[in-house]
Amino acid sequence: MAYRTLQYETGPDHVATITLDRPEALNAFNRAMCDEFREVWKRVRDDDAVHAVVLRGSAGRAFCAGLDVKSSYGQPDDIWNHADPGEALSPKWNKVWKPVVCAVHGICTAGGLYFVNEADIVICSSDAVFFDSHVSTGRVAVLEPIGLARRIHLGDVLRMALLGNDERITAETALRMGIVSEVTRPEDLRDRAHELAAAIAAKPSVATQGTVRAIWESLDKGRQAALDQGLAYTRLANPIGEALAEPGAAAGKSRHRLR
Repeated sequence: MAYRTLQYETGPDHVATITLDRPEALNAFNRAMCDEFREVWKRVRDDDAVHAVVLRGSAGRAFCAGLDVKSSYGQPDDIWNHADPGEALSPKWNKVWKPVVCAVHGICTAGGLYFVNEADIVICSSDAVFFDSHVSTGRVAVLEPIGLARRIHLGDVLRMALLGNDERITAETALRMGIVSEVTRPEDLRDRAHELAAAIAAKPSVATQGTVRAIWESLDKGRQAALDQGLAYTRLANPIGEALAEPGAAAGKSRHRLR
């Protein structure tokens, strides 16, 4: 399937690579990209040969500059039917539990933080810069900071959201804050992201998907409810994963999937 705003490819190592492909617009997303993300996440979810994902931006100045404000997103007239674009962009909203490694280069601002917030591992190159431009353009900063507050300290989130364009977070600062877990040279970013995804993809997918799902779902539950549900997931998935991990077993061939 051909996409207008994305590139999608898979390899024999069970890694799918999704590349935001609107470099002329700093890889900003529009309605077309959101629609294509819904389709590509379904494709990832339903393909048993895909065990992990690399999410990256096409070469240029930016990983993602957020929503493309130069084109209409096309919200309906009825405000009660307005949808958050992040629902289309999010692997978790789309019930994808396959691990996602996000590779950030250059500018990542505003809605570009959706991808950072929803990834399981985030790395960046030394030229990356993170900021939230909403308040500088007169817009309320809400959805992206709320997502980011699940990853980093509340004080850092508020400083970033309230200072807008005046708070540019470098790669090294992002590492200290916990936005990313690793910083690479720009020329090494793509290879390193793929290396991480391939290492994950080599494990039985039923185990990695269950791990991702249990941890993310725990964020919306109390501690005991999260532990009880997670225990049920181990009872469901561990016998399958352990069988696939045995020497000589064909890891990833199981038709069992977590949705």
